[in-house]
Amino acid sequence: MATIDNNNANENIVKLCLEPCSIERGMRALGAKWKGSILWHLKDEPVRFNDLCRQLGGASKKMIVQRLKEMEAQKLITRTVVNTRPIAVSYEITEFGRTALGFLEQLKKWVDAHGI
Repeated sequence: MATIDNNNANENIVKLCLEPCSIERGMRALGAKWKGSILWHLKDEPVRFNDLCRQLGGASKKMIVQRLKEMEAQKLITRTVVNTRPIAVSYEITEFGRTALGFLEQLKKWVDAHGI
């Protein structure tokens, strides 16, 4: 990413970002489709997999499984087997995952305010 620094009115200096900026790193962590929604649905209590799938109506189970695995690896959520016959799995937001809820709430307010 390049930015232009207008320190001198007659001269534009291009500054290159050799590493992803904070916004890009944040989007890589949470910008993947369904990640924000998954965190939002887990904010109040643990949710079983099938219930989460129902809450995320437009997502395939395969996509949800993929996102849940990514989020578990990122330590945003935890996975717990709650019953073995038949197997039932529950997901819960971690304290680290909760740190994202503030800006998700702000995003929700922004979207609602602007009719997006």
